[in-house]
Amino acid sequence: MLVIDNCRLTWPDFTADYSLSVPTGNLCAVIGPSGGGKTTLLHMIAGFERPERGTLTFDGRDLLPLEPAKRPVAIVFQDHNLFPHLSVAQNVGLGLRPSLRLSAEERALVGEMLDAVGLAGFDERRPGEMSGGQRQRVALARALVSGRPLILLDEPFSSLDPALRRDMILLVDALRRRRSVTILMTIHTPEDVADLADQMAFVADGRVVASGRPAEILDGALAPRIAAAVSDS
Repeated sequence: MLVIDNCRLTWPDFTADYSLSVPTGNLCAVIGPSGGGKTTLLHMIAGFERPERGTLTFDGRDLLPLEPAKRPVAIVFQDHNLFPHLSVAQNVGLGLRPSLRLSAEERALVGEMLDAVGLAGFDERRPGEMSGGQRQRVALARALVSGRPLILLDEPFSSLDPALRRDMILLVDALRRRRSVTILMTIHTPEDVADLADQMAFVADGRVVASGRPAEILDGALAPRIAAAVSDS
């Protein structure tokens, strides 16, 4: 289980104080207004932001003393963060070894992951030769091939058209069930994930205002705030 307890971060113009629990294996959709602290929450879990107080554990392990590379976390950003001069296989292989000195077994694992995300045969392509949806699949494959049990997706599909965005969310759900990983995904279209997520967290003003089953969040007292947040995103 991911447990965040009173993790406080402060800047001159913004204060965040997060508390949230996500059971192992859950898909948790994180929704809320732009600038409300969704991305900051993911960056804190990944280790890019350090809280001044509070506790952050995953499956009982304290994550706060660990540098980002040492955390059991992989993160996928909205802009893919792929290297344009590397092939698809090399970009995915970075999830295993930054040196790209892969064994035959590891190269086979990269191929298997590309097949799992529907990109078999794309090994030698460059990111610039692919569509936005295909590049997001490469970024997802790199996160999953790492074997890290906690995957953070920061608005990964916001630039895609609705049909492709839904297809990618279905793919994420299928892969996380197959590989038993815990996923937190920020998203500004909660309706796309409401029937798949185990949990939904509404984040605003640097706080987790509410967390629960998607139906409880979307149909409860927060519905007007969520509708306003979605329209502003």
